[in-house]
Amino acid sequence: MARFVPDADSRRWVIIAPARIDRPHDNVATPDIIGRCVFCPGNEALNEEVFRVGGNGNDRNWRLRVIKNKFPFTDRHEVIIHSPDHEKDLDALPLSQVELILSVYRQRYNYHVNNNHGRVLIFNNHDLHAGASIKHPHTQVAVIPEAVTPDTMTREPEQNIVWATAHFVAYCPDFSQWPYELWLAPKDAEKKTFGEITNEEITDLAPLLQKSLAFIIRKFSTPGALRKKGDDEVVPYNYYIYHGTDWYLRIIPRLVHRAGFELGTGISVNIVDPAKAAEEYRKGI
Repeated sequence: MARFVPDADSRRWVIIAPARIDRPHDNVATPDIIGRCVFCPGNEALNEEVFRVGGNGNDRNWRLRVIKNKFPFTDRHEVIIHSPDHEKDLDALPLSQVELILSVYRQRYNYHVNNNHGRVLIFNNHDLHAGASIKHPHTQVAVIPEAVTPDTMTREPEQNIVWATAHFVAYCPDFSQWPYELWLAPKDAEKKTFGEITNEEITDLAPLLQKSLAFIIRKFSTPGALRKKGDDEVVPYNYYIYHGTDWYLRIIPRLVHRAGFELGTGISVNIVDPAKAAEEYRKGI
C-alpha cells in the first residue's frame, strides 16, 4: 500500500510506493508475461479492464482500453492503452484515434471527479528516459486524495506564441523550466476544468497536439546541439493535463537532466531561450 507523506514545513508531499519496484519493464519482470506485451490484443485477460471502446467483453476487437494499473502509487491508478498498435503513438496514429484518446481522457476525468474520488492527473511518459516502463503507447490516470495538494504550476501567461487555432493557443512561456517545453491552452479556460472540454474543442485540440509531438520527434531524432540522450532511438517526452480550473496541457521534451544546483535550490536552469524555441516551433509546425 502506498503512503502519502507531507513535508514538515511546506505543502509538498512524497509518495512511498515500494510495490512499484516490481512493475514490468517491457514485460520481462514476471514469468507469466515474458516475451509478451500485456497491452497488445490477445492478452486482455492479463489486465483488469474498467472501460473500453470497441468489441465486447474481454475480446480483442477493441479500439482503446482502460485498465487498472497493477502497480499503483495511488488507490485509483489507471492505464489508458492508446490503440491496439504496439508501435504508433499520438504523432502517427490516425487523427480520429487521437480525438478518441482525448475523449476518453475526458471520460475518465469526469468519472472520477463526479464520484468524488479526488484530484485527477492525466499524464503521459514517452520512452524509458521519460519514465515509461512499457513501450506500448499509453497514458496514465492517477487520482490524488483531496487532502493532498499537488505542487503543480498554475497556468502561465501566453508568451512566445507558436500557433493559434479557433479554441487553443500553443506557446512557450517565459517561465519555461525545460528546453522547448510547449503549453497548449484553451483560449476560454477561466474557471473551467479539462472535464468541461467540448467535442468541438477536442476536434480542434487533436491536430495541435499531434503536430506538436510529431515536430518534437522529428527535430530531436536527428543529430544536433541538443537532442535526446543515450542510444535509444525514441525521443523521450512527458505531457500532463492540469488537474484544476484554468487548465492546460504541458509538453516537456526530456532532453536534459536535472543537476545538483537545480536539486539543491529548486531553481531550473533552461539552456534554450523560450523565444528561440517558439520561433523554431513556428517554422517547424
